[in-house]
Amino acid sequence: MNIRPTLHALATVPLACVLLAGPARADDRSADTVVRDRAAILAMQGEYIVDFAFDETVRLQPGYERGPAMRSGADEAVIVVEDSPGHIVLQHILVDAKSQHVTKHWRQDWVYEAPNRFEFSDDQTWTVHAIPAALNEGAWTQCVYEVSDAPRYCGTGRWEHKDGVSTWTSDLSWRPLPRREYTKRDDYNALSVVNRHTVTANGWTHEQFNTKVLRKPDGSQAELVREFGFNDYQKADGIDFAAAYRYWDATRDFWAKVRERWDGYLTRAPGAHLKTQIDGMAMIIPLFEHAGTLEEGGSVSDAEIDAVFAKWVEPAATPVAAESR
Repeated sequence: MNIRPTLHALATVPLACVLLAGPARADDRSADTVVRDRAAILAMQGEYIVDFAFDETVRLQPGYERGPAMRSGADEAVIVVEDSPGHIVLQHILVDAKSQHVTKHWRQDWVYEAPNRFEFSDDQTWTVHAIPAALNEGAWTQCVYEVSDAPRYCGTGRWEHKDGVSTWTSDLSWRPLPRREYTKRDDYNALSVVNRHTVTANGWTHEQFNTKVLRKPDGSQAELVREFGFNDYQKADGIDFAAAYRYWDATRDFWAKVRERWDGYLTRAPGAHLKTQIDGMAMIIPLFEHAGTLEEGGSVSDAEIDAVFAKWVEPAATPVAAESR
């Protein structure tokens, strides 16, 4: 199935987004710029009150009815897991302020001039592809992962630092349905997306320029509607995030091993196929139970981690040749 963004798909992205995605020339980027890039990424760590907002905008199919606006919020700690010159990993952890209940949330990895990245290519399937040199020079690839560290999506783009504001804009890429909709919608099965991150005086923002797409078995696709997503991370004051740090201290080594297993599939071709249902709970539940065991002072063997992967993850089918896509 051909699911790479086409020129027609690119045409559905708002013009302002396309213009903002235009990068500075690679040879204009100095070592100082890369230092500023790293500072912008690391500025996303911290404790936040988060507002999530999604609004369907332009209807692209006759008779399509816009879905209701979606609003939600959370208290979230963003922890630096790895920090090397060309690789930064940030883990998000949700905390309920009243109960202090903790939920491991999504993860974002940033790699400078990454040699390749995974792409959402079919249902429950992510294939690994080389990143074109013209896109990759001076660029950072951000890859986003599920609560189980299963893959979600990647995007590649350059940070821009202008008038004291740092903004990163991705290229156009694919992602699976978000959790907010996969249990409610069956009229589309993929999102075509450009992401933009901006560091602000009081935190940072994540803008999403989404197009909801029905990909068909014959390789054709129908674009239903555009959507604008705005996630606003505002620095928290007076919220107790101690439980998030206790959780991470107890489980960080376990999750490092989980990431290693995923890396075995997602850092080289062909990629990964999940044998779970779309909700991924068949993997989420045992991995979270193992983490809970560690929180309570127990132990989890490498064999127990391997058993989860052996049951639910396999290599992706080898992609078809580029000329036939």
